[in-house]
Amino acid sequence: MNTYRIAVIPGDGIGREVVPPTLAVLDRLADHGGFRLAYDSFDWSCERFVRTGAMMPEDGLDQIAGHDAILLGAVGWPGVPDHVSLWGLLIPIRRRFRQYVNLRPIRVMPGLPGPLRDADGVDLVVVRENVEGEYSEIGGRLNRGFPDELAVQEAVFTRAGVTRVVDYAFDLAATRRGRLVSATKSNGIIHTMPFWDEIVAERAARQPEVTWRQEHIDALAAKLVLDPASFDVIVGSNLFGDILSDLAAAIAGSIGVAPAANLNPEREFPSMFEPVHGSAPDIAGQGVANPVGMLWSAAMMLDHLGEPDSAEALMTAIAAALGAGDALTPDLGGTATTDDLAAAIASAIEPPTNLTRGTVR
Repeated sequence: MNTYRIAVIPGDGIGREVVPPTLAVLDRLADHGGFRLAYDSFDWSCERFVRTGAMMPEDGLDQIAGHDAILLGAVGWPGVPDHVSLWGLLIPIRRRFRQYVNLRPIRVMPGLPGPLRDADGVDLVVVRENVEGEYSEIGGRLNRGFPDELAVQEAVFTRAGVTRVVDYAFDLAATRRGRLVSATKSNGIIHTMPFWDEIVAERAARQPEVTWRQEHIDALAAKLVLDPASFDVIVGSNLFGDILSDLAAAIAGSIGVAPAANLNPEREFPSMFEPVHGSAPDIAGQGVANPVGMLWSAAMMLDHLGEPDSAEALMTAIAAALGAGDALTPDLGGTATTDDLAAAIASAIEPPTNLTRGTVR
């Protein structure tokens, strides 16, 4: 029996509310699938930052380096600047563990028509470069507090970094419907985006069966709203992929259902799985957070760990529960609680067993 060791970081806000029922569902799937999940819980969060001055301890990355995967609830809280929580936890994890692919699947689920009238059939994936690009540490500020104060931020695009994420996107498209769109802005960004475009064109030769094109980010955003069902795989830089994936999640009906995977495809380091919705302080503590994004992220984790049947069983249960419409959370137009919707999803997993909370040590 395979045992997978999972680093669990509930984080802040609704992250602490969606993680426990997710662990319960994962335990249920493990029982069905004949494998074990061992959880180690870490209190790394904005609350910890306020208490200690750090999001995680100095040796935090060493503590989780030996795990098979990382499951993250959310980070961020009023009073702690977003750049503190991001650069104090998420980005160090992504970069230390070479999680250079941020994978964002977008699907219109049964019972969730979305805000667009023609969103039926939307099933796409945004592949976002995750460790370089526009989100670099290079730059600085000068003349702080004076009228001529300035800030400089450098984007970093390496041939190795662009090549590996583009190859991943083309390989993924080849397993899906064989269509890829590359997000660019080479008509306005004179150095990095033509460089990106050149590498995309070079790497396309590896997958001649994949039909591809490039689109300027502004036009691409408009087309994603006007005809989302026409897209299959979209690959973009760190900034462009970030923007497009959140836009696509809204097209699917709610950012509360959107998952994300931060992948080290070579599996030399643990990958991290997290919902897109953030800590949502406005609803934290009310017990009404949508657990689907967290559960879908967990399904992606199972697939990455080599348990595709269990991952598919969870996705089937999510679709069944949402399609039934009996336990929808307020963001989906219902009145159900987090635990109500999680229980409905758990009960849709066959064969039925009692929903019990996952054990965290």
